[in-house]
Amino acid sequence: MEAVTFGVLGPVTAERAGAGLALKGPRHRAVLARLVLARRRVVPLDRLVHDLWDEPPPRAVGAVRTFVGDLRRALEPDRPPRTPARLLVTEGPGYALRAAPDAVDAWRFEAAVAEADRLPADRAPDRIRAALGQWRGPAYADFAGAEWARGERSRLTELRLRAVERRAELLVDAGRAAEAVPDLDAHLTEHPWREEAWRLLALALYRTGRQADALAVLRRARDLLAAHLGVDPGPRLRRLEARVLAQDPDLDPPGEPAEAAARLWARATEAYDRAVAAGAHARLESTVGLLRGLAVTGGGGLQAAREQRVAAVAAAEETGDAELTARVIGAYDVPANWTRGDDTELARRIVAAAERTLAALPDDTTADAARCRLLATVALESRGVRSPRGPRAAHEAERIARRLDDPALLAFALNGAFMQSCTTAGLAPRRDAIGAELVALSSRHGLVNHLVLGHLIRLQARSALADLTTADEHAAAVDRLAARHERPLAGVFTEWYRALRHAVTGSPYDRTEAAYRTAAARLEGAGMPGLEQGLLPLALLGLRLSRGRPADVDPRADWGPYRPWAEPFALLADGREAEARTALRSLAEPPPDLLYEALCCAEAALALELGDRAALERTYDRLLPAAGEIAGAGSGLLTFGPVGTWLAAIRRALGA
Repeated sequence: MEAVTFGVLGPVTAERAGAGLALKGPRHRAVLARLVLARRRVVPLDRLVHDLWDEPPPRAVGAVRTFVGDLRRALEPDRPPRTPARLLVTEGPGYALRAAPDAVDAWRFEAAVAEADRLPADRAPDRIRAALGQWRGPAYADFAGAEWARGERSRLTELRLRAVERRAELLVDAGRAAEAVPDLDAHLTEHPWREEAWRLLALALYRTGRQADALAVLRRARDLLAAHLGVDPGPRLRRLEARVLAQDPDLDPPGEPAEAAARLWARATEAYDRAVAAGAHARLESTVGLLRGLAVTGGGGLQAAREQRVAAVAAAEETGDAELTARVIGAYDVPANWTRGDDTELARRIVAAAERTLAALPDDTTADAARCRLLATVALESRGVRSPRGPRAAHEAERIARRLDDPALLAFALNGAFMQSCTTAGLAPRRDAIGAELVALSSRHGLVNHLVLGHLIRLQARSALADLTTADEHAAAVDRLAARHERPLAGVFTEWYRALRHAVTGSPYDRTEAAYRTAAARLEGAGMPGLEQGLLPLALLGLRLSRGRPADVDPRADWGPYRPWAEPFALLADGREAEARTALRSLAEPPPDLLYEALCCAEAALALELGDRAALERTYDRLLPAAGEIAGAGSGLLTFGPVGTWLAAIRRALGA
């Protein structure tokens, strides 16, 4: 016999093979609806009586039993007499409806919406549309006034409204904004208080070239909220209006990365030329917004954005307006997850300009937001520099941002705090906490770039802490966000993470080396020299040492900033031990970046070969706070093996 299916997304129904079953009167349907709502759990008989009547009649219990008997005959008409029911069963103090998981339209709807979140972005909208098609009217439509149905009706209604908005968001993000407009219009006609729907409609209109209509929608939302609720639009609507007015390139429809970069570059240079020629303050600020969008395209766009940024800051300083200069410097809040700069001279000039501007700002709370952005900029641009100024600036920026309760400002400040979280070994838990807060904050407030950053930081930190399961989850989240929002640079880091994973889990040497070389190929033309220079040789050195192989350093390779740690190995291989000892003793402490522990291990390996007690003692002290971590894995890129293994080797060499 065909299975019975139930409908509650509209009037309550029961069907078999598409034919409706006779459910008799309204109280029969109420009993059935109440049992469906219980989701296969037992509903006590006295609870049913209480829910069906405000003032139960004297024979209410008998009436409910009669209703149940009638329902059983309708649901299982071929059940032999005196045999137990299989669908509407008696259990303990009451009854339960043992419907299959796909037998109720509301359950199928919830499962389909959850499934859509796991589907590729191009398939998810159609899955949600099919799920929404199951609605025939308000949930539990027959029982709008029933107290027992109120919570479930509200929950299902909210789930449906969010599904409509989620589908629209997916269409807008996928470059199909025109498809989203009609549904959002209809949605807002019935539900005019949905701020997220207003935001999505305005964004969809903007992305279809209807900028004036987008602004009209945002202003209509503002007027409606003020007139009927006496409130201003929320922060996401306010930010969107400002970004539409500024023609923020991040609002542009998605396209091929190369096309996006070219479009942004043309707009940025045009805006900058106009700004400098006219001395227009607003244009200088909007130029930085364009440069910020250009930076996330990677490659030449990132390099060009860095160079034009310095020029824009210089032009702002020439105006003599400290607050304008603060806005121009602080508007470039491009997230960064690599703790070594790409251009130290440009960074030095930005820091110097930020410090001059900090000194020129008025000494009152009106400038706190600008002061916070300048301090965060100092912290970010001082990455990899061993100085007390960077950590102090990061701490002060975070303190101000928390007091001002501005999500975007706090995300920027947390990025600065992350950049200054490598001053000693063993700080992976601190970075993990920063990453977790960034993920939560950015998810709540739609800060896509900082959401990617948060996941990357957690990928790095969990790798250091040998929690590859969680690191895998964050890598997958980064890849999804990068695909959806066209963030090509993010894929560079997840490719390196996959190579690191081979190294940590003991994959065959040749396979791991090949993975590193594949990852290194992704860096070519990415516009991140601070990451690229010397990274592959260092990764292969770590792989060899962690597998107990000779260092086999090639002095002709591009070791970049890591050459001081590589050359002593080459000198040893040439039999020039005295020179190797001199080079070892002249090594400075590694810079405060994500490879601090890795370089300490490289120094330890040299000291072990040379039997240099002083070097062994200092590397031991430096590594000890990271005793439970994997050396170098906090970079999310490479590893020298467990720190504990190196500490044990040093102790043996010292006779401890």
